[in-house]
Amino acid sequence: MSYLVLARKWRPKRFAELVGQEHVVRALSNALDSGRVHHAYLFTGTRGVGKTTIARIFAKSLNCEKGAGADPCGECETCLAIDAGRYIDLLEIDAASNTGVDNVRDLIDNAQYMPSRGRYKVYLIDEVHMLSKPAFNALLKTLEEPPEHVKFLFATTDPEKLLVTVLSRCLQFNLKRLDEEQIRGQIAKILEAEGIGADAGAIRQLAKAADGSLRDGLSLLDQAIAYTGGTLSDADVAKMLGTVDRTRVGALLEALSSGDGARLMAEVATLADFSPDWAGVLDALSAALHRIQVKQLVPDVGIEADGIDVDALAAALRPELVQLWYQMALNGRRDLPLAPGPRAGFEMSLLRMLAFRPAEGGTQGVAASTAPAVRAGGGAAAARAALEADAATPAPKPAPRAAAPAVQAPPLEPPAPPAPRPSVEEPRSPAPPAAAPAAPRAPATAAAALDADGWLDLIANLALRGPVRELAAHASFVDWRDGVLRLSLPESDDHLKAPFLVSQLGNALAPALGAEPQIRFEAGAQASGETLHARNERQRDQRQAAAESAFLSDPQVQRLMQQQGAKLVPDSIRPYDEG
Repeated sequence: MSYLVLARKWRPKRFAELVGQEHVVRALSNALDSGRVHHAYLFTGTRGVGKTTIARIFAKSLNCEKGAGADPCGECETCLAIDAGRYIDLLEIDAASNTGVDNVRDLIDNAQYMPSRGRYKVYLIDEVHMLSKPAFNALLKTLEEPPEHVKFLFATTDPEKLLVTVLSRCLQFNLKRLDEEQIRGQIAKILEAEGIGADAGAIRQLAKAADGSLRDGLSLLDQAIAYTGGTLSDADVAKMLGTVDRTRVGALLEALSSGDGARLMAEVATLADFSPDWAGVLDALSAALHRIQVKQLVPDVGIEADGIDVDALAAALRPELVQLWYQMALNGRRDLPLAPGPRAGFEMSLLRMLAFRPAEGGTQGVAASTAPAVRAGGGAAAARAALEADAATPAPKPAPRAAAPAVQAPPLEPPAPPAPRPSVEEPRSPAPPAAAPAAPRAPATAAAALDADGWLDLIANLALRGPVRELAAHASFVDWRDGVLRLSLPESDDHLKAPFLVSQLGNALAPALGAEPQIRFEAGAQASGETLHARNERQRDQRQAAAESAFLSDPQVQRLMQQQGAKLVPDSIRPYDEG
């Protein structure tokens, strides 16, 4: 008997059935209801978030026999044919296997003909970034001025590879990754409809493993149903996914908190019996440390325990120690492929956490149980080098202590916490002036006093590519004050103000400005200077004029032209820096 996988069986057929993506649904619904439908749309986002699903619903809304609108009937022959993937006026093209210019020319030739049954002929091109450059160039003219009966719907996971000339001709919508709660709710809804029982922990694990993709989540759900053969238990799903029992992560943290090296290695041995993904265990450890830190610094925020005694660990560990361990877990995850073996790399990450911890006051440093591990490392220089490799911030001098071990790891200056520490923390004696943390560095003077010329120099030196580079080059500087960067952009370049491009520009500017700026575009604002694009054009014209003047004033060139009748080939002179 045939079986329809859950991802296809539960694919939404109307905008109201979509999970998430409300910003896209609202814009498309308003366009359909008002009749202001653009001729080309681009849907971007990671796999399995609804790009082609939204495109199909949009095509159905355009051609529904009961009238165009945001809510197709789903019952007419057109709607049923589109749902079944056999509607003659919806042409779905996989750009990954149809990359050539000949395929696009066939598309263009076919676009001239009226639709066979519907109001519009809709071209849905998936993974459009895979088209070759000649294919894009062949498509540009039709994409800019298509026949009135043609609509283009593009989907891609990599918009950075698209030509700016293509982006400028489309309305762009960036689909967001779904959060775990949204995926969890949809999985629970489907299990209830299918009559399959499941533990809450099993659903939570599947939602987390989906990593923002609902389609991946439903594929994993299919796999879990086949694996368990019935009710989805927490333990069975964990075995299928190869994830570690969350209580084991809590046991690792408790052993680290108490400085019990023997117990720590025993827990690692227990984990090894399940043949876990050691990188995944480090991820789980990092996630647990994140929850502990939130509990410490923002206790009013609700935190899911998820098998770990967050309250006890938050009270037992110092906030700066949690920060240090978190950084060590991330670095251990990054360096795992370089280790002699995955388990050895995992153990070294935990031993690093066991060996080093920031000094507190004048009596605590490396725990007594960890001192032999430090001494075995080969001296103070080796211990200090290992610590500095993991520390994200500079280390101040250690505070005086009454009795220190033979080799003492230097204390770390923890990052300044974003909020005061919880009131349950015990008071500490003030540290000597030598151990006081250094004041945070202020942003560079140039960033604090950014002006129009500084803006041009700043973005000229950024390693920007593609559309975000065009956004920066066409934006003129208005003002920089209190973390807000005000820019002006011509109306002709409004298409460059897509949220994901603005976000990329802010991330690129953050290192130079000291923090990610809040970027605002102000229509009609008085710009303080020219754009980088205009400056580049002006400088190129100046170089070209200088090159032409130098060439024509050369005595040998003048002699050839006057005596030999030589003529200059138009547009043949190029400055040296242009080859």
